[in-house]
Amino acid sequence: MKRLKFPWKPIYWLLCALVLVFLLAPIAAIIPLSFSSGSFLTYPLPGLSLRWYQEVLGGHKWLAALGNSLYVGAFATAISVLLGTLACLGLMRHKAWWSEALKMMALSPMIVPVILIAVASYFFLAPLSLTSSYSGLIIAHTVIAVPFVVVPVLTALELLDPNLVRAAAACGATPRVAFMRVTLPGIMPAMASGALFAFATSFDDVVVALLIAGPAQRTLPLEMFSSLRDSMTPALTAVATIMIVFSTTLFMLMQMLQRRTRRAAQRA
Repeated sequence: MKRLKFPWKPIYWLLCALVLVFLLAPIAAIIPLSFSSGSFLTYPLPGLSLRWYQEVLGGHKWLAALGNSLYVGAFATAISVLLGTLACLGLMRHKAWWSEALKMMALSPMIVPVILIAVASYFFLAPLSLTSSYSGLIIAHTVIAVPFVVVPVLTALELLDPNLVRAAAACGATPRVAFMRVTLPGIMPAMASGALFAFATSFDDVVVALLIAGPAQRTLPLEMFSSLRDSMTPALTAVATIMIVFSTTLFMLMQMLQRRTRRAAQRA
């Protein structure tokens, strides 16, 4: 008699599908509301219209907030990638008893509640007159973005074969040439991945911006938060849809970049 096997695989795929539905259902509910012709967030939709996208894309406050988010996010990402990569190189080179403590310090903004980081950043930047300024907001966003660079870059350095650098040195390459020709190409996909997550962290932040940003530095999430307190209209769902499309496009571009990098590495 043949023993019947329990259908684990269908149950596994069913659970995965349920988890995806649970995660994507709120997003799927928001997007149709952005095309509503009414003035309230209600289902069923009274009609379809692009009026809220016209209001968002034609409104100065939303475009100014989007520009602030992109400006702050770009600078915070560039600085966090630079600092995070340098920190990882130092941690990999000096494996002493204090390296683990430094690693925890570098990753602490990912563990500590963001409200504590926002309050600490305010009390640190206020005496320096950096609150209500782009510089202060970029510094605060860099602090919360650095851990998202440290994690992938440190992992890539640990997986990188150290014999490759030794072989380059044996062939007469200087430390700078060995880094540029061997180490940097090996960790470049991890740096790109960290940059994506760092930018997403800065772009989505509202708590730090709430305490550090001034009227001229209002980011897009902060503008959404302020509008949410005043009046909840489908314009918010239009902004949310734009942010979802923007983040999804960045993620897909990053996946394409990583695939091309892996294929090039396999061919080499």
